[in-house]
Amino acid sequence: MKLFNRILIANRGEIAVRIIKSARKLGIKTVAIFSKADEDALHVRMADESVFLDEGDTPGNLSETYLNVDKIINAALQTKADAIHPGYGFLSESPLLVDACEKNNISFIGPNVKSIELMGNKIEARAFVKSLGIPMTEGINGSPDELLKNAHKIKLPILVKAAAGGGGKGMRIVNENDDLKQVLETTSREAKNYFGDGSIYIEKYVVEPRHIEFQVLGDNHGNVIHLFDRECSIQRRYQKIIEESPSVTLTDEVRSKMGEDAVKIAKAVGYNSAGTIEFLVDKDLNYYFLEMNTRIQVEHPVTEMVTGVDLVEEQIKIAAGNKLEIQQSELSQKGHAIECRIYAEDPANNFMPSPGNMTFYKQSEGENIRVDSGIDKAGTIHSFFDPMISKQVVWAVDRESAIKNSIDALNNYIVHGIKTNIPYLQQMLMHQSFAKNNISTKFCDTHNDELLNNATEQKLKINGIPHLIAFAVHSLNMPVNKNNIWEQIGYWRTNSILNFKIEDEERSLNFISKENESYKFSEGETIYEITLVDVNENFIKFSLENRIIESFISEDGNGISTVSALGKDFSIERTDILNNKRIYSSAGGENSEGNLCSPMPGKVIQVNVKEGEEVSRGKVLLVVEAMKMENNITAMEDAVVEKISVKEGDMVEGNAQLVFLTSK
Repeated sequence: MKLFNRILIANRGEIAVRIIKSARKLGIKTVAIFSKADEDALHVRMADESVFLDEGDTPGNLSETYLNVDKIINAALQTKADAIHPGYGFLSESPLLVDACEKNNISFIGPNVKSIELMGNKIEARAFVKSLGIPMTEGINGSPDELLKNAHKIKLPILVKAAAGGGGKGMRIVNENDDLKQVLETTSREAKNYFGDGSIYIEKYVVEPRHIEFQVLGDNHGNVIHLFDRECSIQRRYQKIIEESPSVTLTDEVRSKMGEDAVKIAKAVGYNSAGTIEFLVDKDLNYYFLEMNTRIQVEHPVTEMVTGVDLVEEQIKIAAGNKLEIQQSELSQKGHAIECRIYAEDPANNFMPSPGNMTFYKQSEGENIRVDSGIDKAGTIHSFFDPMISKQVVWAVDRESAIKNSIDALNNYIVHGIKTNIPYLQQMLMHQSFAKNNISTKFCDTHNDELLNNATEQKLKINGIPHLIAFAVHSLNMPVNKNNIWEQIGYWRTNSILNFKIEDEERSLNFISKENESYKFSEGETIYEITLVDVNENFIKFSLENRIIESFISEDGNGISTVSALGKDFSIERTDILNNKRIYSSAGGENSEGNLCSPMPGKVIQVNVKEGEEVSRGKVLLVVEAMKMENNITAMEDAVVEKISVKEGDMVEGNAQLVFLTSK
């Protein structure tokens, strides 16, 4: 078998770690690239070598690091890498990188330029696939002006999409003709910013469709196979958050036909790597070609879990010139796998990205649980990268067991210091409609309020007593030092009242007694007796009411602790002592009618107004981009722009003042 000696990974995070693992299995050395923010990243520590890419004076300047073809090629030449694996995102579908590899005699671990260029442009891809006789939705191509003029030819709702888009970006639904002009402009601008190509097109929007995709593998010898389907219908903002394989929606007949069409497309384009053919499927199981992604997909682990095929390993072997050793007849789907994407975001705040510093991090573990992550300890989630932290993948013999085991695993996935979508994912997996497979790409939109309310109600039912007791006993057992808060009240005394703020509620515990490893507390008339089993810096295990409870605890820089137990997180602080750590800054401030601040750390990509300009309520004043998401800063009333504190291109902190308005 022909193999490479050294592979440079032109990516970061979990996919870089994933590639390193497959390369190691094949005995291939790896080279990581990294920016200043990633100097201690897991992929850098795991790789055999690493190369620093200087980003200049602008933190997160991706054009100088992970998107810089020249620097990446130079790093490969410098380390004598004979191949480059681009992962997904960044330059994974860039013809420029493929061309640069060819010019420098470096193998590109991905498809040929023809495939990337043809299938990467959604307009050309649609025309090509239509010529193969494969079902497709109605569509219109043209400039924004032409699209505006001809959109009436397709019955609403319609979907405006970036021709070079992917990853859920550059897509917007239009339900009213009055919204079309602005949507066309916004989508074109977003497409230009993210993909370097502002071309857009319109297609008929299939109401409440399923999003089902087929994994394909092709080699350089004309062989193409598919590795079956993935159900990817659970999405928010057009980005997938739960994927599973196999799809329980498809019949064997439809699955077989879709697989044949996926192979037909890949063969026709001469595909020679791992790729994905995506389809929309309506309620009658009619399917329509959506797009082809000419890269390894984020959700590839669910296919690996049910087929037993290492897709990244196959990519590497194909790029080295080897023939596919797997025959279609040898493949089957065994059991059921579910992937949950763990994001740094706040579902209760329209899934706003939540960058910041973690205070504690622990992944779920166990048999048939796989976590693909770019981190192995608490660290900083930066605003200039994608907000995905990791992917939790669970395999079981059937879907019902996979759902149950996924919920259990999420209960043991602990992230402190930033908001994540873990509670949201838990509620989604517990929802009856999900269990019964009554889902579509509109599932999150339809059930969002219900899912958020369910999460809140479940926290209220727990009442926080296990968390309060965990926090109290854990603090008592930590070494006493000059910063220990208990020392400020003469350490612990029995029959003392301890006051807390748990979330936004004031609570008190009476510490009654301690004897060896037994503790007694009361809240009101209720007495709680616990026995300590184990305790360390961030962990405590104890018995309460004949139940063993494990809790994880960490404290932020303001003296507020996060306590995780029973699958729920509570923020807790002592209120009966002076907390010298709490420092409030006068910088920035909350949004009001006059003072408009950034909702998160990010980059100002557009300023639409000037000082002294009169603006109407709802006017988009600025656009702040963070974690692949545009956030419009709008006027809350008719006003005059008194001061603009930023300019286009500025990086801003969360809550930083952007613009100040005065009433008209």
